[in-house]
Amino acid sequence: MSTETTTARAVPPSAWAPLRIAVFRSLWLALLASNIGTWMQTVGAQWLLVEQSGNDTLVAVVQTAGTLPIVLLALPSGALADIFDRRRLLIAVQVFLTGVGAVLTTLTVAGYMPPSLLLTLTFVLGAGQALTAPAWQSIIPELVPRPQLASASALGAISMNLARAVGPAVAGLLIARAGAGVVFGLNTLSFAVFALVLWRWRPAAPGTATTPERFTAAVRSGSRYVRHSPVVRRILLRAALFLVPGSALWALLPLVASRALGLGSGGYGLLLAAVGAGAVAGALLLPRLRARWSLNRLLLVASLGFAVVLAVLGTAGSTAVVVVALLPAGVAWVMVLSSVNAAMQLFLPNWVRARGLAIYQIVFAGSQAAGALVWGVVSDLWGLPPAHLAAVVLMLGGAVTLRWWPLHDTSGLNRDPAVFWPEPHLEVEPDDQNGPVLVMSSYPVPPERQAAFAEAMQGVRRSRMRTGAVRWGLFRDGERPGRMVEVYLVPTWDEHLRQHTGRLTGADQAVEQRALALTDGPPEVSHLLS
Repeated sequence: MSTETTTARAVPPSAWAPLRIAVFRSLWLALLASNIGTWMQTVGAQWLLVEQSGNDTLVAVVQTAGTLPIVLLALPSGALADIFDRRRLLIAVQVFLTGVGAVLTTLTVAGYMPPSLLLTLTFVLGAGQALTAPAWQSIIPELVPRPQLASASALGAISMNLARAVGPAVAGLLIARAGAGVVFGLNTLSFAVFALVLWRWRPAAPGTATTPERFTAAVRSGSRYVRHSPVVRRILLRAALFLVPGSALWALLPLVASRALGLGSGGYGLLLAAVGAGAVAGALLLPRLRARWSLNRLLLVASLGFAVVLAVLGTAGSTAVVVVALLPAGVAWVMVLSSVNAAMQLFLPNWVRARGLAIYQIVFAGSQAAGALVWGVVSDLWGLPPAHLAAVVLMLGGAVTLRWWPLHDTSGLNRDPAVFWPEPHLEVEPDDQNGPVLVMSSYPVPPERQAAFAEAMQGVRRSRMRTGAVRWGLFRDGERPGRMVEVYLVPTWDEHLRQHTGRLTGADQAVEQRALALTDGPPEVSHLLS
């Protein structure tokens, strides 16, 4: 959880604890196989372009082509994952990816794979990953107990980075001996394996059935939640400030391997394996580090360490030096990203979890896509050392901003669903899609407490806006000096009913109770229908 202070007395669960749960273990292993295939695919595509074009920007754009679809599709994908059955959605996507991978493999083996087609198919595979990520991450809290979510997130980092260690090394050997087509074929097989494991999984039926949100309304409500959540916005900011300069490592590493070090595809795989090995070590160290350091201190140390690694990559001419430097790079990478990912999973309520994680994926992928393109262009124009130096300066600048923009402390917030509003009883029952609906609440507040009440109601305003309101206001009653009136507008009656029946959390209830403690009684609530 994203905490400003963490006591050493709290012993965190082991990083391996969620693997004791059979369902999580089988899905995690299937995802590991898929991640290995994805990294093999990335190495194969990048090395194919190194051999065909030798263009720095074109090689770096492989990462952009794979991540840009996440920027474009992640939020709609998150809405789909919150609306529909997440397991069925994941199965359908893996079947689609299997078909795309088969086309890519066949054309590559046949010798018809120009750069434009390779980047296009990489983009399509990225679209499938954009559909996969929000659904998978939003399933995790359903598979493991809440105290193990941070460990499950660390295991996700281990999966990704173990794949980064194994996939590139295997891909380098296979490309050297059999060509990129074999690598693409194994990636296709990994999609099929993940689909099979998902098909065999039979989750328990939900206890209560709820009417799904409409797609457009779901997209809007997810965006609105993030826009009015300072905690989520700060997590996204910290992720972006690390990822934009950090993407220089991934975008330029093929060029460091081939140009600065004179390595072939096998040597490039060795460099990526070093980063992956460091990341696995970092994931294992992370529970101990979280117990000793605040999350903000952990982010500071990781950012400074990553800046040092970027400086080494820009100046070193020795393979051994670069391999040694890449080990702490992997540690720092997983320390930052698994921590902010776990903070998102812990903070987001279930009704909007996939959409919130989708927006996190947009920031994650967008930062890397934009960064990769920028660093590729800078390297084309001025060379590898200046590109790495610019990334170092940007990384250090982001680390300094922790003084003014630290992560918020959410350790005391109750994120469990809370149904505490009384059910509305209307003489005129509206249709679910009727709207807008104007809700008015009149509070008895003595004049001497009205300033404190207005301040407390700012937290209520954010709660209303996160959970459905599009406009909000607080007014003094001109005829009755001891009354204050809250007014907020909700797009539809259905949206307002969802505020009553599942969107609010224990933290929202605590915010309302602080404001109500300053009143002389309960509010009088009216619903004005369009």
